[in-house]
Amino acid sequence: MEDLVQEKQIKDTLQSILQDSVDAGVPGIVAAISNSQGLVWSSSAGQASLEKSQPVDMTYLFGIGSITKVFVAVVIFQLIEEKRLTLSTKLGEILSPDVLDGIANASEATIDILLNHTSGVESWEDDPTWRVAGRGRDLEPTKIWGKTDPLKYIRRPNPSGPKPGDWDYSNSGYTLLGLAIEKLTGRTAESEIRRRILEPLGMRSTFLEGFEEPREGSIPNRYHWATETFIESAGICPAFTKPREDLINASTSNLSVEWTAGGIMSSASDLLKFITALRDGRLVSASSLDVMQTWRPAEETTEQGHGIFRWTSPKGYGTWIGHHGGVLGFTASLWWKEEGDVAVCILSNVGTMHCGDVPSSSGSVFARSHFLELAIELSVFR
Repeated sequence: MEDLVQEKQIKDTLQSILQDSVDAGVPGIVAAISNSQGLVWSSSAGQASLEKSQPVDMTYLFGIGSITKVFVAVVIFQLIEEKRLTLSTKLGEILSPDVLDGIANASEATIDILLNHTSGVESWEDDPTWRVAGRGRDLEPTKIWGKTDPLKYIRRPNPSGPKPGDWDYSNSGYTLLGLAIEKLTGRTAESEIRRRILEPLGMRSTFLEGFEEPREGSIPNRYHWATETFIESAGICPAFTKPREDLINASTSNLSVEWTAGGIMSSASDLLKFITALRDGRLVSASSLDVMQTWRPAEETTEQGHGIFRWTSPKGYGTWIGHHGGVLGFTASLWWKEEGDVAVCILSNVGTMHCGDVPSSSGSVFARSHFLELAIELSVFR
């Protein structure tokens, strides 16, 4: 009986953490916790649509941003295991010169350094012109971007740009890895992700927006913090509305510009299937997983592997392996605890990219609240 009371208290506190995020201004948020036995807890708070007062729930799909890169990395390591390429294979050995034309450091970049963001290939996301065209005032919301379209923003000399060997997070690297997958397999990257990962794991809600049809589940309205920083760096698309002074509604847009750098839509339950399968060695070999977990310093409290990060909680909740994601209209967090048997997924329908400090997001719940401490405690009850 005492355990049941304690379990209920933990779940109530988890729910209050989600509600605190909504009270801080996040429109809607969902979260789920699992262990090797399956789903331990899931819940939601807030709205899928502020305009219609439509509550969000666990059936909704969210943009997962750069968590997409973990899927791409898995496919790349499967191709390495099939001897289609090696970590030392150079991009110029796979892709034609016209694809790489004008992109500094691209042709000599190896698969190894593309995966861990040390290739010296500039990220199209960092280009001020792209920022305005891809997420800001010049955005065409209904446009479906071509797979190589974002690369045009980095086809130029950039002597002050990133240097090979230095860690510099690059969306471009994963756009190029997506193109490499297509060249090596003769199939689209999205179909390879589906064939190799989504179908074997029964992930029926997951798809690459703009390149595949929507799957099971509804998509909530996508909002973005309208901070002064965002307005100054990107501007606001005239087609977007403002349900609140601090938010824009970007629901008429899509994630096609992100493609293999960040364009997947998914649900919390699907994502937990994926991350636990990766953790447990059901997607890549033990040796490949070891390479994925070869760490180097990245940012404070964070180390970079090949397609995944290792993060140490400053609150003392241990080390976690996984990835955050952020795109126009969404933020996402998907991690497993390095020591122990617990994985967490947190998704919200508000974006933080180019925004500076914001009141809350999925990443805030993950890193700044007591969510992880409670997830660890709850996982032992099941």
